[in-house]
This record gives sequence, C-alpha cells and structure tokens, in this order.
Amino acid sequence: MSDAADLTATQLLAEYAAGTLSPVEAAQAVLARIAREDPKLNAFCLVDEETTLDMARAAGDRWRRGATLGPLDGVPVSIKDVLLTRGWPTLRGSTTIDPDRSWDEDSPSVARLREQGAVFAGKTTTPEFAWKGVTDNPLTGITRNPWDTSRTPGGSSGGAAAAVAAGMAPLALGTDGGGSVRIPAAFTGTFTIKPTYGRIPHYPASPFGTLAHTGPMTNTVADAALLLDAVCGADGRDWSALPPPDVPFTEAGPDDLTGLRIAFSPDLGFAAVDPEIAATVATAAEFFTELGAKVEQADPGLGGDPVGEFEVLWFAGAAKVVEHLPPGARARLDPGLREICAQGERYSAVEYLTATARRMELGRIMGLFHERYDLLLTPTMPIAAFEAGLEAPPGSPSPRWTGWTPFTYPFNMTQQPAANLPCGFTADGLPIGLQVVGARHADALVMAACAAYEKARPWRRLTGR
Repeated sequence: MSDAADLTATQLLAEYAAGTLSPVEAAQAVLARIAREDPKLNAFCLVDEETTLDMARAAGDRWRRGATLGPLDGVPVSIKDVLLTRGWPTLRGSTTIDPDRSWDEDSPSVARLREQGAVFAGKTTTPEFAWKGVTDNPLTGITRNPWDTSRTPGGSSGGAAAAVAAGMAPLALGTDGGGSVRIPAAFTGTFTIKPTYGRIPHYPASPFGTLAHTGPMTNTVADAALLLDAVCGADGRDWSALPPPDVPFTEAGPDDLTGLRIAFSPDLGFAAVDPEIAATVATAAEFFTELGAKVEQADPGLGGDPVGEFEVLWFAGAAKVVEHLPPGARARLDPGLREICAQGERYSAVEYLTATARRMELGRIMGLFHERYDLLLTPTMPIAAFEAGLEAPPGSPSPRWTGWTPFTYPFNMTQQPAANLPCGFTADGLPIGLQVVGARHADALVMAACAAYEKARPWRRLTGR
C-alpha cells in the first residue's frame, strides 16, 4: 500500500514495530490527506500541523528508544469538537463560545490518548452542541459524505466518520446521545460501537444526561478494540464511570459464535425500512448462522416507538445547553436547535419523570429479552444517506432528526452497547449498516460477534482497497 494514510491503526503499529514506517511519516500522510480531501468534505474544524508533527516526532523518538507509552503510541486520532482538548478550543460547532478563553483541560478519553502517546490529527465537526443526526452548524457549515459529497455523513459525529472513511485519521473519538456514532458510521461504511454507559468516562457531564456516550470510530473492529482499551476505565470526574474490563477488548470474545442465541428484528415492531436496506440487512443477519449462531426473528416488544419520551429527554437537555445564553447569542443558534430548546423549556418536571419512567421500563424489557437472546440485530438506519444540509430527508414523517432514526435512540435510553457493522451497499453505492446490540455490560460479546462477521465477510472500504 503506497499511502500510509490508508493503513489501519493495527497496520501502522506493525509498521512502527518493524521499523518500516515512522509516526512522523504517518502523520505527514494523514495531514496531506486532510489537505487534499477536507476542502471537499469539511470534516475538520481545527487542524494544527505543528502540534500534530511535534506529537509524532516525540512518538518516533520513543519508538526508536523502545520506550513507547502505550499501544496507541504514534497513531493518528481525530477528536470530535465536543470533547475538551488541552491547548485547542472546543467550540461545539457554535458561534456562542469564545475561542480565546483558557483551554487547559482534557476530557477523560482525550487525556488517556495523550498519556498513551497518540498523535492528535485535529478536531472534527459536529452540529451545534451535537443536537441532531446530521452534521452542519452556523460556525463551520456543512460536512459531506466521502462516498457521495452531495449526501450527509450523518451526525452528530459526522466529521469523525467522514475523517475515518476518507483516510484522514484511522481512529476517531465520537459521542452518541441518540445514535451519534452509529448514524454516521452506517452512512459512511465505517465501524463503531456505542459502549455500555459509563464504559468510557465522560467529562464535562453532558447536559443530555445519561443518554450520552463516548465511542470509538474506525475502519475495523480490531482498531476499535485498540481504541476502547486505551480510553476505558474510571475517572474521578465522572461519578458513573465503570472500572476497566477484566479482559482487554483486544483479547476478549470467543473465536467462533457456536451456540450464540441471536434475535433479528427487522423493524423493532414499529419502524418503516427502505426495502433495499431491509433485504441487505436480513441477508447479513442470516449469515450469523454460518458462524455457528442460532438466529431467529424476534421483536423485543418495546411497546411502540419511544420517540416521544426520548424527545422530552433530548429537547429538555438542549434547553439546558443554552439556558445561560443572552437573547443576542440565542438568535445566532441553528434555527432547528432554537425550536427544540423552546419546546424543551415548556416541559414540566412531571413530564420529564414520566419520560424517565418509560426509559426504565424499556430497560426492564430489554433486560428480560437478553435472558433469552445474547444479541439483537436490527438495521442501523432505515434509509441511506440523503442530501447534505437537511435535518430530515424529503417525505420524512417528522421535520426533526428523530423521525428517521428509530433504531438508534432506544438503546441510548437503555444504555446498552450497540455497534454499527457495515454489511453492504445500495444500488447507488451508498453504505448500509447492521446494528448489533448486546445486554448492558456485554460490550466484549458485541465486539466478538462483529469481529467474527468482519473476518468472514470483510467490507469494502472507501480507501485502502
């Protein structure tokens, strides 16, 4: 492979160990790819070549001395611009945040990567305050899909997904409060997992509460395992953070899926799915039988679409995000964000607690469901990527992003691990994703199932092929 920007993190580390490639050469390749591709994609809101190369030079020196800091030393990674990054502003896609204030703290996941010697490629775009499932904002404009630049990459981690798919960094940190790593991974043909809530510590606490997760975004399951191992574990700033798993993700999981009980739900009992996507996902689900699993069609019985309750939680969170802003600053917000904030401000405490009760009931239902089934498979998205710059595609039942994401937000409400596994393409050449959901704390099983599928049916990447 002639371009180091097309290598996965696993491949880069093997090259470093063999002495056939240096972290500086990898960083230079990534920066060159950003310079070439990002003017078309707008995936990065901050690129600081001097800092990136300084980090790469330090990593190269450690590799030469045999004194690496961790398993990701020297590997380029992008950071979604909602995660604090020391020395760089975190503007969250908003004109209402002062870039000249002091930026002297890392979020937990960013701190872990810095401690391990990862090389920061830059910060990636997000909708304003990560509020919706596509990526455009008043500060940096529209982010586009590398497979078709007229289409959205999804969101809210759309910049991160576009960067990975286009070879502008093999690893990315994203966040997911209602599908924000899985939506763009499905639209860009990349891998991601939203881990169990608390698996990756999060700080500052999200105004969207315990819906929000941090997650890795990569081209392969193996790379996601590397990134998960690097950023999992407790952090004193996050009271809900889980301890690190007993077995690293790079070592966990069965070699095959023999005897695994898998349920396939094509619609969760309420979702409308494009026929082309439905057929591709059904074929992918059935393939798990060839890996030794027992697959049967079964709905978890969620009792209908919980979108109303999710919107109470999400829109109230959005109102909390902007409550400190004066009227002049509010006038500069994304118009859709202003609308949901106004709606969120009208909810009563009783309405919020009613939505929370529905959430707890969903958790009970899924807990019992996973006593019968180890994993649940669904489409990740019911549609393919649509026109960039729109919150919802033409004909959507709702003007809001929640109207076309029925498979993602339920599992934020239940805090379960859920991955996007690329499983095919539409006739127009757009990626299709299969969602793999596990019981709470069954992250390793979800990753193992995805790794088995990837090994048997490796997906076509946009780059590196």
